[in-house]
Amino acid sequence: MADLADHIDTVRRSVDRTLAAGSVSLGQLDLIEERILLARQEYISKSPAPMLKQLLLDLQEVEDLAKDRQPASVQVRLAEMTAVLATLVADSLMKLGDLSRSRSWYNTARHASDESGVLELRARVRAQAAMLPYYYGPLESAVTLAREARIMTRNRPSHTAAFAAVAEARALAQQGDKASAEARIRDAQLIFDQLPDTSEEDAFAFPLRRFLLYLSGTFTALGRSSQARRVQEEALSLYPAVTGIDPALLRLEAALCLVHDHSATEACQLAAATYLRVPEAHRTPILGARARRVIEGLPGTNQATPAAKDLRELLELPTGSR
Repeated sequence: MADLADHIDTVRRSVDRTLAAGSVSLGQLDLIEERILLARQEYISKSPAPMLKQLLLDLQEVEDLAKDRQPASVQVRLAEMTAVLATLVADSLMKLGDLSRSRSWYNTARHASDESGVLELRARVRAQAAMLPYYYGPLESAVTLAREARIMTRNRPSHTAAFAAVAEARALAQQGDKASAEARIRDAQLIFDQLPDTSEEDAFAFPLRRFLLYLSGTFTALGRSSQARRVQEEALSLYPAVTGIDPALLRLEAALCLVHDHSATEACQLAAATYLRVPEAHRTPILGARARRVIEGLPGTNQATPAAKDLRELLELPTGSR
């Protein structure tokens, strides 16, 4: 029995040492989370290329900690950090036009959010990931991801729930499913109206201006130009002077409304002016892709008008010469 007792004590001491060796202080985690919050705030206005470098550095530090055995509570927090950073990396790559890598990073973000077990985060990452197939296809994937997020947040009103519902509405509208899109608009509006107002500068926040951005895309795709213009104007009035590309996306949707209203020349001129107004560092492929949608939406011979030709030539110029 003495030998067994010694063995029991030896094993316990070994387990205690393993637990101690793998632990990370709460203070250390708090400092990393503070830095990630700062990155989320900077992400709103900082251009994607330098932002990407910063995010990868932060992610590498989190990964180094996650490689070691950690208590469950620490692993959850590290998984949450990984999911947030991976989502922003994916979004940066999408803006830069690196679609394959963006898709892979969104998958990594979804995996990390699932590992965290935090339902709200799992839903948020999926709603964010729906942007890639919304802009670049396939639209079915955008609908599926947004719908998964909406189902995860069902009966729990939150900004993520409103985000998921309106993201699904926008994708359905782009598919041409008018009835389903309008049902999701009603759901999203009902949820959003229950929530406290937030205007925080945070890439993971969902303030009114972002809600209106998604409504704008939905109404534009449904051909409801007057409603789209109203929400575009309201959203634009809410953006700070220094921000990212959302105001440009809203103005490009205004150009698409002009296409729907058979104002081809005005549509192309607005798209060109919007594109040129964006600072060079933010003038990434996603903006070019949205501006090309204006040309693609023009009926028949309107694609050959002088304004359409000017816009096409502008978008074909190499970066730095525009």
